[in-house]
Amino acid sequence: MHENTKAITDLILKVREKSRQETGNEPAPEMPKPIQWPIQCLVGPGLEGAIACESKVGYVNGAKGWLVYRGYDVFDLCAYSTFEEVSYLLLYGQLPGNSQLKAFKEKMVKYRSIPSTIRLLANFPVATMNTMSALSFGASLMKQELFSQKQDNYRFENGRTISADEDSIPMETRPRGEEHAIYEFNRLDKTKESAEGLYPGADYESSLRLIAGVASVAGAVARLKQGNLPIDSDPNLSHAANLIYMITGKYPTAVQERIMDIALILHADHGINASTFATLVVASTLSDIYFAVGSGIAALNGPLHGGANEQVLHMLKNIGGSDRVDSWYENARAKKEKIMGFGHRVYKAYDPRARILGPLAEYLIKENDDPEVKQLFDVALALEKKVIATLGVEKKIFPNVDFYSGIVYSSLGIPVELFTPIFAVSRVSGWVSRVMEYLEHNRIFRPRAMYSGSFNAEYLPIEKRT
Repeated sequence: MHENTKAITDLILKVREKSRQETGNEPAPEMPKPIQWPIQCLVGPGLEGAIACESKVGYVNGAKGWLVYRGYDVFDLCAYSTFEEVSYLLLYGQLPGNSQLKAFKEKMVKYRSIPSTIRLLANFPVATMNTMSALSFGASLMKQELFSQKQDNYRFENGRTISADEDSIPMETRPRGEEHAIYEFNRLDKTKESAEGLYPGADYESSLRLIAGVASVAGAVARLKQGNLPIDSDPNLSHAANLIYMITGKYPTAVQERIMDIALILHADHGINASTFATLVVASTLSDIYFAVGSGIAALNGPLHGGANEQVLHMLKNIGGSDRVDSWYENARAKKEKIMGFGHRVYKAYDPRARILGPLAEYLIKENDDPEVKQLFDVALALEKKVIATLGVEKKIFPNVDFYSGIVYSSLGIPVELFTPIFAVSRVSGWVSRVMEYLEHNRIFRPRAMYSGSFNAEYLPIEKRT
């Protein structure tokens, strides 16, 4: 596999060994075991620390610097696998055999072709729209095209599931409420529905349509924003190669295809992050999976989540050169400014995705010999060295996935405004995989807020209010 890019495989295996050596002294995680609901956990603002569900899709260990998909180390998947294989793994729970992968790829080819959706999208002023808004809109058009003839039947029998209001949640005062919450977990087994065919729009075929089709929408959005006509996908190309082709209009080299493939694998899943949680919340209401993925795209649009690699590139450009890193960094620290692309809520070790993307960026730059991108990379290297020597030692702050991904995409000829949409193109495979898993034991999300307001406020007529 990947005979033409063996050097890239060797590079990934090398950084894998480095990662294992640097985190070898960290304690190994406990073996997973079934959760006995309800459970107790410490919960912080923003539901930090809350346990929302069980999952076998993916696992992140911040101390060890691990990212695992269905039991497989992401280093091994990047070294040996493809995005199509990884998508199959995430969705179905196992790596495909030859016949399974062949059938999966054939469906991906079929579902990448969405000419009616692209024509509809082209009728709107995409050139003036926010890129992620256009991507979300395109995903909605995919759903509209598919289900426009099925709207009368597009409902689910609510009586077959437990709604949020069926929990007896303890009220603040008795006798209206119970002293302790009465949860109806035992009823879940009696009302459980299989995710396959759970309801129209939440099945494996819809999941495949989204994994394949969102990439075509991203390509069309890129072309329309550049004032060009969208390009049809090429059935002879891989998913990664098609993505580059549909965005840039150029057939990628073997190296470019391979590196884009790895970038897609690295972004495919990452625990219950904000966009994944948003997707699950919408899906738990039994809204269709297209709406759920649209909410994931919306969450990913936020600069605290999906747009950080764009900010990294702007930061590196503003620094101006590797010789200016020291003064820029000292000034930024004095002002207590955030250094974009460093630190992570989960990782207290070097982000494994950044470990791979950094060397890949260097590899691409050597092949393309782009002086502008090379200057950005030189600045990034100097800044990484400075941050690791200070914040890395003091607070275990290291580069995260966003620090080098923008340089990789720039080297591939991807416009900056397409960085976050490419994130979504990859992450949709993780979103739909977790949705399908969660719907097997669906429970609508219903956290509570602690009321801290006043009581017995006197209502005053408007003329008496100050």
